Amino acid sequence: MKIRKILNNNAVVVSDNNEEKIAIGAGIAFQKKRNDIINPAKIEKLFILKENEKFQQLLLQIPEEHFALAEEIITYAEESLGSKLNDHIHIALTDHLSFAMERVSEGIHLKNKLFHEIKALYKKEFAIGMWAIRHIEKKTNITMPIDEAAYLALHIHTAKLQDGDMKQTLRLTAIIGEMIQAIKDFLNISIEEDDLSYQRLMTHLRFTLERSSHEQLPMMDHEMLTMIKNKFASSYTCAQHIAKLLARQYDIHLPDQELGYITIHIERLRNR
Repeated sequence: MKIRKILNNNAVVVSDNNEEKIAIGAGIAFQKKRNDIINPAKIEKLFILKENEKFQQLLLQIPEEHFALAEEIITYAEESLGSKLNDHIHIALTDHLSFAMERVSEGIHLKNKLFHEIKALYKKEFAIGMWAIRHIEKKTNITMPIDEAAYLALHIHTAKLQDGDMKQTLRLTAIIGEMIQAIKDFLNISIEEDDLSYQRLMTHLRFTLERSSHEQLPMMDHEMLTMIKNKFASSYTCAQHIAKLLARQYDIHLPDQELGYITIHIERLRNR
């Protein structure tokens, strides 16, 4: 496996079976030059990146320390989740992290408007984000705001998906936030983010929207739905209110069976 191009001390472009790949490893390019042979034992990650040129340009523009931190976070995320992330994470998370660290160093802190939704919906990813900001502080003495843990969680969640799309992830999370706010306004209640009923509702709404995009129907028989409508009339009216909001603003149409399940979760909130 020969070096085609050195990107930085920890990343090189190599030729492997006539394919151009990115090889990453601590000190992998130390005292190396083009056409040198790479020791396979030095390679920690090897992958083909469709956006190879963009990745190379990114590494030329950011401090090598930022790249190393991003790779450590990606490795920790894959180990914690027990699965490999989409290769695009090496660009998306590295670019985001470097820019975020520059902002914080300049005293600029961006609030994450979807913080509570992200924390509730993507618990494992948020935990990884929290580990990441502690790791950054330990390595650099830069204290990242807790909002950054949520931003990193979004990148990690998106990279878990086979065809992950950050815009779609943000859209889904924002819609759920609007649904929760509409429920709180309709019932005139406040909800603690650590409330189990709140977390269950958030998770259910996420699955509801995912099912609607794939046109999958939940299973609920007619008798059960009728009983829910009659027994939990106020909560069902609230669920109908949410359904109208989704239809009007996002052209998302929920079937009656879905409203039945949402009603149950709303009722739990009302009686918690």
